[in-house]
Order: sequence, then structure tokens, then C-alpha cells
Amino acid sequence: MRLRTAALAASAIALAFANPISAQDMPVPTYPETRADGTVETIFGQEVADPFRWLEEDVRNSEEVAAWVARQNELTDSFLSELPGREAYEARIKELYDYERFGIPTEKGGRYFYSRNDGLQNQSVLYVREGLDGEPRMLIDPNEWAKDGATALSGWVPTEDGSKLLYSIQDGGSDWRTVRVMDVATGDILADEVEWVKFSGLSWAKDGSGFYYSRFPETGEGETFQALNTNHQVYFHRLGLDQSEDELVYATPDRPDLNHFANVTDDGRYVLVTSSSGTDDRYEVTLVSRETGEKRTLIPGFDHNYSYVGNDGDNFYFVTNDGAPREKLVMFDLAQDDPEAVTIIPEMEETLQGVSLVGGKLVASYLKDAKSLIRIHGLDGTLQRDVALPGIGSAGGFGGELDKSETFYYFSSYNRPTTIYRYDMDSGESEVWAQPDVAMNPDDYTVEQLFYTSKDGTKVPMFLVRRADIAAEGKAVPTLLYGYGGFNISLTPGFSPSRIAWLDAGGAYVVANIRGGGEYGKDWHDGGRLMNKQNVFDDFIAAGEFLKANGYTTPNGLAIEGGSNGGLLVGAVVNQRPDLVDAAHPAVGVMDMLRFDRFTAGRYWVDDYGYPSKEADFNYLLTYSPYHNVRDGEDYPAVLVTTADTDDRVVPGHSFKYTAALQAAELGDKPQIIRIETRAGHGSGKPTDKAIEEAADVGAFLAYFTGLDLSDEE
Repeated sequence: MRLRTAALAASAIALAFANPISAQDMPVPTYPETRADGTVETIFGQEVADPFRWLEEDVRNSEEVAAWVARQNELTDSFLSELPGREAYEARIKELYDYERFGIPTEKGGRYFYSRNDGLQNQSVLYVREGLDGEPRMLIDPNEWAKDGATALSGWVPTEDGSKLLYSIQDGGSDWRTVRVMDVATGDILADEVEWVKFSGLSWAKDGSGFYYSRFPETGEGETFQALNTNHQVYFHRLGLDQSEDELVYATPDRPDLNHFANVTDDGRYVLVTSSSGTDDRYEVTLVSRETGEKRTLIPGFDHNYSYVGNDGDNFYFVTNDGAPREKLVMFDLAQDDPEAVTIIPEMEETLQGVSLVGGKLVASYLKDAKSLIRIHGLDGTLQRDVALPGIGSAGGFGGELDKSETFYYFSSYNRPTTIYRYDMDSGESEVWAQPDVAMNPDDYTVEQLFYTSKDGTKVPMFLVRRADIAAEGKAVPTLLYGYGGFNISLTPGFSPSRIAWLDAGGAYVVANIRGGGEYGKDWHDGGRLMNKQNVFDDFIAAGEFLKANGYTTPNGLAIEGGSNGGLLVGAVVNQRPDLVDAAHPAVGVMDMLRFDRFTAGRYWVDDYGYPSKEADFNYLLTYSPYHNVRDGEDYPAVLVTTADTDDRVVPGHSFKYTAALQAAELGDKPQIIRIETRAGHGSGKPTDKAIEEAADVGAFLAYFTGLDLSDEE
């Protein structure tokens, strides 16, 4: 890759539009100047240029980076504001967002806790009812916490008797959390406050005397949002005491790279600590006696997934891939000195996603070709029945108690917003608990599942969503293709107001369930990571080729999109096949594959990407790293990079450097610009108004460069 620096005066940063712009004459922007500092490293005998490394600096600490962000946003805002149909498109997205939606309720002590959003509230509000049919009472309204709506309620857990509520606060999209406690009856906030919490569950002692949490040590000044996270520890906070007096429960100072997550077991006897070293489902499980503090390693080593489901006395249930790539359920009898796993539900053809222990039964959630399938089993594993679902979609929830028959679950699909159901484990009957009323008719859209063949012959599924009239006509239309392909994460059907707006405008929406995900278990994940990562890009490229070759997509109408690891996917595919793609949206992507492990949570990702410090991995990473493989002199599609200046999961330096590399190369007559959100993180906790604005910007950009006419929205 050759990198050049644009020699432009600061006065030429912003675009000047004297007259309204039509869909035929949007000018190519003139990019602001980005300093190239000539940084070159020799790594394993290869010279690697990194001229924009200075953009890795935290925007809160570097005036130069802050100024760069301001210049880029000025350019991008000017360009996006002139896109035809954008305002009407945003209005339609806002209309589709404006519906009442609920979270799954949790019952404790006869009280039902649940979240609710009236439609356009920036953050959902937490409510409680005294009994299932009681009057709703507001407990926490995070919309009152910050004027910009960027402070969120990120998690909450009531005590067993429902008298107190433990909740965590997320500010500006950061992964750091502050934890507080509320008296449910009075609404009073207790003095207890716990900080430096990150990548943590929250678990009450059964008697409500305190709670368990995980934290990292306090960081140095100016390092909070970029420093590597090490030395994860589990603490117990006793109510009424200062955090400085919290009891250290579990730590591994000899293995500072490990993470530890604590759960109080169903019977309250133990703290179950699940330890991991990265993003892989490979765990060590330790039981810590709540009475004596004695530690007992139940599952040693870091070889397989062992996810705690629950326990019935000494019988402890886990989901595992040990000898079962698509997962199975096993049980350990803790009454034995050296318990061995006994299979309760064997591996099936479908992929087991999780199991819950409710009403004296086991609820097993499966994926069948990326669609939900729910089965009810006895405690001995005997299949009793399936749960009838409304169609192709995603279902989840099914929490509850071993001795109570009540549970709740959600169902959602691309054309159906989330509905909450109450389910009786004894009778097998479902009833609607909360159903949204949205400004659309689900029957006006079709959801189809297709299968296509990738480069190496692998059959890959995709979901195709269109307006029913367009599907009936069999017409080719501009298409938005979405993918992820990593970290064993499955892409399942779900509702999105902005996707419906795209469909309303006449486009198609496609999700490709490419390798690297978890749709078909461990083998599917392994087929798309480490030295197999190219399969992910090949699968996505094959999806685009399939859509164009089979008349689903117009010849110049393919947009691609992905976030985080999916941002990497989009960046790599644009570099490898710029001729296939017409517009691209890489969001909060991992773009520098040689330095990803040096910031915040990046060190965990070596399980999927490999180690840049190892020569074989380095050589492979260099072949597809988006930042290092921009093809100067090629005609590139239009690219809109999005990130947030305070993202502390995938630090924004990835997107900053990648954008600088794009803008420094000769890539034809399409724009490559970046939209940088402020006071936002990797995605979670983003206020509704910011989500709508971003969706309108991205959608209008992709529509313009794929030929999707948004004028019908006006």
C-alpha cells in the first residue's frame, strides 16, 4: 500500500454547497489534510508503514486528534446533510421507532421488574409491579441522568425477596460501570457505590446482605479508556460498607490475563467462578464456599465450554461442547468426591444455545439454520414437547425458578417487533404479556431463507427480507447485505425500525450467516477464525455474487454493512473486491490487525485473530488487515466509516487510521468519509435520538450510492 498526504489548506476542509444538490450531481468531497509522520517498523523482517499512528491517541488527551475529528465531522456533516431524501427517511425511521416496547419481566418476592420505553425515550425506564397485574410504578428513569441522554441503565438485579435492587450505570457508551443499590419500597438510593466494574455479572447473596462483582484495578491518570485490562478480580460488597472494605473472593495474580465471572449458585451455598483467558468458550470453573471460603475446582483447565445452567441440590447442570461441537447438557453430582459429567441432553443436529432450569423442567434453546427452536425436557433429559413459535424468528428468555411454573420469553423477527409471552411450564400454554403496536403491517414484508455456495463449496444460509409486493414481482432492487462472522456469535432474526424504512423505500435486506459465527456450533466457528479467517471474507463475497447473479440485487446496487468484527469484515471485503461492492458501511471496526491487542479489551481477541507477536499469525494478519491493504489506484465504492470518539471496546483509532489511509490513496470518484459520534461507545446505551440520526445518515448514504430512490419517502 502506498500512502500519500493530501496537501490541502485548512480553509478547504468543509464542502460548500451554493445550491441544493440533486441525486445526479453530488460532488466528490475534498478531504481535510491528515499528517503522515513517516512511522515505519521492521517486524519479522518486513517493513510496515504506520504513518497515522498518532491518531491512536485518546481524543480526550490529544488536541491534534480532537482537531482532526472536528475537521472530519465538518466534512461529513456537510456531505450527509445534502443527500436527497435524507430528512424524509429520518422521519420514517422516527415514526417506526415510536412504539411502546417492553423487556422481559423478572419476578422476585411477588414483585415484577421490567423495562419499558414509550417509543422515543432516549433510554428505557425501569418499572415494578406488585403482583403480575399490579399497577406499574417507575423505579429508575435514566433519562434524568444526563442532558444528552447518553447515560444508561446497563443492568439490574433484584434481591430474592424483591426488597432491594442492584443496578449499574453506563456513561457515554463506555464499558466501565458504576454500581448502586435502591430500596424498592421507598425508591431511596443507598449510600453504597462500587466503581471500576467492567465485564462483570452482578449476583446477590441469597440473604440480601451484599453482592458479588468483578472489577479491574484503578487505572492511571489519562489511561482509563485505552489501557489494557488485566488482573480481573471478584469481590463481595457488604451493604453499608465502603468499597475499600470489600472482600476479595477470587483472583489469579499469577495469571493476570484471566477474567473471572461470579454467580451465586441456585441454592446459595457457593459462589461459582467461571474463568476465561479470551473470547473463546473455554472455561475453568471454581466453587467457592460462601460459608468457609474454601475453593474447589470443579472443571480444571481451559479446554471447553462449561456454562452454568443451575442446580437442583447437589446436581449441577452445565452446557458444554466437550465432545459435542454443537453442545450438550451435562450434570455433575457434587456429593461425589470426584464428580464426572453425566450427559442429560445429548448433542443434537441443531445447535444448543442455552438451557434454563424452570418449574422442575429444562428449557433448551436451539438454532436450526439460524432460527430458534425451543424444547422442554424433564430433569432426566426426556423430551416432553416443543414450544410453538409464531414463525421464522428468534426466541429467548425462559428465566425463572426451579419450583415455579411461570416463565417469560420474547419472540422477534425481521418483520415482527419483539413480543413478550408468559409461559406456563405445567400446561405448556403461552399468552401474550406485552405486544407492540408499530406503524407497519408485518404481512407487508416477507422473510425467506436461502442457501448459497461459498468459494470452497460450503453451503451458507442467508435471510432475505423484502416488501411482499417486490418479492411477488421477483424484481431486482438495491440490497443491503449485513454480516459479522466471528467470535461464535450467531446472527438470528430481529426487528429493526431502520431496516423497515429501507424496505419501505423499495430495498432488500439480507443477513448472511457466514462462518466464524456460532450458527452451526464449534466447527462453524473454527472454520472462520485464525488461519481460516479468509473463509469469512469468501463467504461474504459469495453472498454478494449470489445476490447479483440471481437477480435479487441490481447490477450497481449492493451495499455491505457490519459492525465491530463485522466492520473488519466490510473493510477487508472492500479491499479484496472493490468491483463487487457499490457502497459500504464499516462500523466501529477492528481495522489495524497488527496492533489490536494493545488497547483495552483487544488482548482477548487473539482467540479469533491470532497473536500479532507470533510470526505465522503476523504474516496472515497482514494479508487482510484493512488499514494495511488499501489498494491505491483502484476504483473503490463509496465508504462511510462510523465510530465514536469515546469507544473503549474497539478504540476509535482503528477507524481513524483506516479512514486516513483511504483518504490518502487514489480510489476513484466515490467518497470515503467518516462519521464520528461524540459521547458514545461501541453501541450499547446509545440514546434513541442518536440512533435515529445515525441510521438516517447511513441509510441515506447507502441509498444514494446504490440507486435506491428515497423520494418516495417524501
